[in-house]
Amino acid sequence: MTSDLLAARLARLDTCAVSDALDRFGIPGAVSGIRPMWPCQRIAGRVMTVRLVPVEDAPARAAGGPSRHLGTAAIEAASPGDVIVVDHGGRGRAAGWGGILSLAAKLKGLGGVVVDGACRDVDESRGLGFPLYARSATPLTARGRVLEESYGQPVQVGGIAVSAGDLVLADGTGVVFVAAGTAQEVIAAAETLAAREAAMAASLRAGRSVVEVMGASYESMLDSREA
Repeated sequence: MTSDLLAARLARLDTCAVSDALDRFGIPGAVSGIRPMWPCQRIAGRVMTVRLVPVEDAPARAAGGPSRHLGTAAIEAASPGDVIVVDHGGRGRAAGWGGILSLAAKLKGLGGVVVDGACRDVDESRGLGFPLYARSATPLTARGRVLEESYGQPVQVGGIAVSAGDLVLADGTGVVFVAAGTAQEVIAAAETLAAREAAMAASLRAGRSVVEVMGASYESMLDSREA
């Protein structure tokens, strides 16, 4: 199955169902603390990575000046629907994404951006309708503070290894990453779990006791583990 079809299936889920599915396989992938910077829609898509480092970690390069503005090459390399994932090391002292980048990404048809660290120009992102997820917001520019080390290469986001071509889902609860090689199995399991929760919700609305509904679900979970 193509990554586009898998991304479409992922978009119909939420991060909790996908996190539970990852747990079933013993695969790490959930990241907490990254949230929507404005009340934007959830985003799901194929990952294009960017890695940023502090200027002091690359003094020689900083002295020569950056060859390009951070994030620009990733936007150019990404395909419509892709999500830019910025490994900013959780840093909040400078923005790892800004308004002009949001505009460029929007015009390219990208699905959104996830920043493991601070971003800025949140109001511009909102005005564009471009989904922006990050740990925090700051007016401080990246200029003179951080540099782009790479794009399209493996990164770390909240301790999770992420590669270009993996899938990401972000919503109001958090962010989950699904490696390309396990995506089909994980998404199928998440769909099964989501269907089970939908059936539980229907039972509650029909007047069944929450004790009964949750108890039956717990027993079913134990049976599936024993099987």
